[in-house]
Parts: sequence; C-alpha cells; structure tokens
Amino acid sequence: MSDDAPDLKSAYALNTPQDSRRLYAEWAGDYDQSFAAREDYQLHVHTARAFVAAGGQGPVLDVGAGTGLCGAVLGDLGVGPIDATDISAEMLDQAMRKDIYRDAIEADLNLGIPVPHESYSGIVSSGTFTTGHVGPDAIDALLPVARHGAQFALSINAKHYECAGFAAKLAKLAETRIQALSLKETRIYGDLATGEHRDDIALIAVFCKR
Repeated sequence: MSDDAPDLKSAYALNTPQDSRRLYAEWAGDYDQSFAAREDYQLHVHTARAFVAAGGQGPVLDVGAGTGLCGAVLGDLGVGPIDATDISAEMLDQAMRKDIYRDAIEADLNLGIPVPHESYSGIVSSGTFTTGHVGPDAIDALLPVARHGAQFALSINAKHYECAGFAAKLAKLAETRIQALSLKETRIYGDLATGEHRDDIALIAVFCKR
C-alpha cells in the first residue's frame, strides 16, 4: 500500500467531516479486502454479539455502518430490520450492495440523524467512536432516534475512553438518560493481525435508553 493510499493511520488522523468524506470515498471500494480481511478486523463481530447477548432486537440503526460489516453479522444472528447511517455515500453504496439493510441514511453524526424520533429499538456502532472526527458528544444524536428501553452497543477505542471524554459523557448520561451501563473489553483485531495496532483494545458500551 502506498503512502497516499487510505489506511488505518489515515483514519485515525481524521479531524473534520470533510476529511472523513474524502478518505472513505477513496477507500470504500476495497475497504473489506485492504483493511478488514488483511488486518483480521473483528470488532464488528464482538459488537454485534454484545448487542444480541444483551437482548437487542430490531428495528436497528447501524451507526457508522461503513461497508456493512457489523450489519452482516447482525443479520446472520437473526436481527432485523436494519438501517445503515454513515457520513460517506460511497461506503453506504457498498453496504447496500450486500442486501443487508432496509435503508441507507447519509448523515454527519455530529449534526444529528434525519429520521423521526423514537424510530429504533436498537442502536449499534462498531469502529466509529475512536478519536478526532467522532467524539463523545455525538452520542447525543443517537438518543432521540431511539425508543424508550432501546438497547445500545457502541464500541469505543479503549485508548481514548478516558482522555477523550467518553467515560465522563456516559457517566453523565447514566444520571438521567441511560441505564444498565456495562463495559465489555475486547480485542479489535484477531490473531492473524500484523499491523502496529494488532493489539488494540476496545470497550463496548452496552446500555439502554431510559
């Protein structure tokens, strides 16, 4: 992969919505092969399983759906219907080709999701809450579109959980807006990973909307 090709380093360096759209427009066509398969990416599997283990059911919104990796696992686990939302139209195009999703919603999470309030019984997100472009305040956009009692499973890069404000955000939300918060620690990549991030850890925040 050349220095100019999209890669994980580029993704972690994202700071603005424009940066995200530019990178993922270029990466969408071979994301599954050049990243997910090559690096033995497993976070989407763990996130989907955590959602189902907590009793999650559809309709579900897959946030930061990308090419549909998490949605495919949810579908295999019998969850549906599933809608996808992502900032990248190109990534959503790849996702919709997999015949997993009911609908695709192009949206900047920081600006809200253009669907009616209380549309979903479940919210999942794998690999979106990391650093830079999507911080803890973006969780506020998810709560209005979730029904009361809706099940959430959101992966958060463990390196940024405290320092980027995710811990404080979830603690504050737990006072009035969410309940039954638990954190599940998991590896992001499998045993076949070879990149510098091969040992990275994520926390999957599992909770319900009050």
